[in-house]
Amino acid sequence: MNIDMIRAAARRLEGHIRHTPLFHSPFLDELAGRRVWVKAECLQHTGSFKYRGALSAISALAPENRAKGILAYSSGNHAQGVALAARQVGAPAVIIMPADAPRIKIGNTRALGAEVVLYNRVAGEDREAIGAGLAEERGLTLIRPFDNAQVIAGQGTTGLEIAQAAAAAGIAQADVVVCCGGGGFASGIALALEAEAPGLRVRPAEPAHFDDMARSLRSGTRLSNAATSGSLCDAIISPTPGELTFPILQRLAGPGLVVTDDEALHAMAVAFNMLKVVAEPGGAVALAAALFQAQAFETEDVIVTISGGNVDAEVFQMALSRFGADHA
Repeated sequence: MNIDMIRAAARRLEGHIRHTPLFHSPFLDELAGRRVWVKAECLQHTGSFKYRGALSAISALAPENRAKGILAYSSGNHAQGVALAARQVGAPAVIIMPADAPRIKIGNTRALGAEVVLYNRVAGEDREAIGAGLAEERGLTLIRPFDNAQVIAGQGTTGLEIAQAAAAAGIAQADVVVCCGGGGFASGIALALEAEAPGLRVRPAEPAHFDDMARSLRSGTRLSNAATSGSLCDAIISPTPGELTFPILQRLAGPGLVVTDDEALHAMAVAFNMLKVVAEPGGAVALAAALFQAQAFETEDVIVTISGGNVDAEVFQMALSRFGADHA
């Protein structure tokens, strides 16, 4: 992985991705006690940053491999990104999704033309084993959600945009808090910032009890989570940091941040009421860390990603009913 791959991905993606805004609000600044800048990737195609990596990886494949079909596994955001990117290049897509994924994500993936294969992660079914069988049987090419160099390169284009927007806003020093599952988004952004904005440092943010990246960064070795489900932040629950992503973040990232489901819900309500932005729980953990863990930061400016906005109505209603009145 290097900056040249990210720049090449940016050229391939130009004209296809949305260059999402970086903005701030005095209401957020007051709540956090510093300037908080929001990179709203929930406004990206398919409602999350995952489209960047999916299209980067699929567009880099040989045409004969694309024609045979694409395979992915995902709780929903990578699934939708792959489904759309595959449809755009005329490739069939098969997506393996947990049966307990949000209904909106399963439904959207099917609506984008992908074949969805459900599995029971709570009962311990292995998505990688299911995928390996399908790939061998049908000749499909697997696009991993984070441990794929071209996926990381595509996600890194977000970092190029952050660097450019930060320079325009006069931000030379900042923590960049990135919602983190396996680390593809965080590591891609970290590589881009290393080259384009070395005064900006990535800080991965994760849900409580699924903080494998934060614990791994502290220990210096890849650690796993004890559970595979049990958080509202379904989009960023991964069993262990990626083999490709962990060394990048070990070299470039600051300490990880961990937020509770309640803090994520609270951040969703803040985003809606103060920014008019819809975030899903996993997409709101970076904002939650900036808003509710002020002691974790020393910089005057904090940049956060809202990485996804694909939330079921009942979860969004829960966030607003519990915390919406606080910031109406």
